Amino acid sequence: MIFAELFLTFFLIGMFTIGGGYAMLSLIQNEVVNVHGWIDDTTFTDIVAVSQMTPGPIGINSATYIGYEVLAESGASEFVSILGSFTATFAVVLPSFIIVLLLCKVYDRWKDHHIFKGVLSGLKPATLGLIGTAALSLATPENFIDWKSYIICIAAFITLYLKKLGPFAIIGLGAVAGLILY
Repeated sequence: MIFAELFLTFFLIGMFTIGGGYAMLSLIQNEVVNVHGWIDDTTFTDIVAVSQMTPGPIGINSATYIGYEVLAESGASEFVSILGSFTATFAVVLPSFIIVLLLCKVYDRWKDHHIFKGVLSGLKPATLGLIGTAALSLATPENFIDWKSYIICIAAFITLYLKKLGPFAIIGLGAVAGLILY
């Protein structure tokens, strides 16, 4: 039964999230913490931190970790917990796979149609809202960011805008600034 719940939950998250992993975080948090009660807020924050540090998209990494954690916490064996990981990961990726296949079929024919352009332009602010919601939901007292981090963030935006540096240079400069300030 838990496998069906995991699959359905993460399939729906994958189906109704536009904008990638960060946009997915608020939906994942709502479903696994509030709706199902599989994990608590602190564990979710830890999962997000680990998901950011591991290679790959954060939404998929989170689904993988949560699928494992839910079954491990229920007393399942290591093998069954790994199957839970696979189930959540497969379910969250499957809708995107299906949607991309369908879009490939219709994109060339409809790309210049005004309704299609309207749908795409409507998805942009919705995506921004989902990413903003994820950021706000992670802004908890245990994730407090001090003023030095805000300064580094603002400096990175200004540098990116004025100097047109690439992301690797900005990350490197941010790391150096972090070492100096902390």
